[in-house]
Amino acid sequence: MKQIVIATGFVLAFTLTTFGQTQSRDDILKEISVKRAELSKLEKAFLAPSEEDQARYKDFLHQSNTGLIRLLPRETFDAGNSKLNLRGGGSFYSFKDLTHEYINSTDLSLEQGEFSTGFAGANYGLLVRLGDVPLEDVNLEMGAAHVMAEYTPAADEPKARIEQRKWSEGTAIDGVTYKRRVPVQLNNTYVLRSINYHASDTLVAFRVVRVDNDDSVVILWKLLKKYPTPYLARN
Repeated sequence: MKQIVIATGFVLAFTLTTFGQTQSRDDILKEISVKRAELSKLEKAFLAPSEEDQARYKDFLHQSNTGLIRLLPRETFDAGNSKLNLRGGGSFYSFKDLTHEYINSTDLSLEQGEFSTGFAGANYGLLVRLGDVPLEDVNLEMGAAHVMAEYTPAADEPKARIEQRKWSEGTAIDGVTYKRRVPVQLNNTYVLRSINYHASDTLVAFRVVRVDNDDSVVILWKLLKKYPTPYLARN
């Protein structure tokens, strides 16, 4: 039963009566807030790597600018039918803002057994798989990482669109192919340069340490370099 309580010509409250209990709209709003907090907590627990993995890489994670995260396959947990309240369904990650929430600084995603980068507008990125190389050994002077570290982002949108196509198709430099999308391979290490205009420009190395039964992927990562925020020149 719905009731509207009116006094002195003003609507004071709207209440919902169920099984003899009356709940005001303010009470409902408070309950929604509580449920959202509970849901957020559950989603974080669902996304968290296992305690075993966290313990295994504890020493590495004591270093600054490192992390251990899980990515969910987009085709299962997002793709227009999200099983999570989190925007992007837990299949995206921003190494700048340390969030799975899909935002303009998002750097990496997991979909159909592939990692990808470059998602909105003129944003783009480069990915390369190094193979079974210890993550600790990757640095700015190392081959492919050095090439990506020295790369200069496009300064205007027409050039950025050209770069988008270039890396989407794949480009070989000194025998190494850099692409926007690369297959997921367990116990392999990758390097990512992600360029998000007006948001972030980061160089990250990461390693796939687990692929679970739901096709989610746990990656160990470290930030190699953070660049000044890139901007597109106006015409």
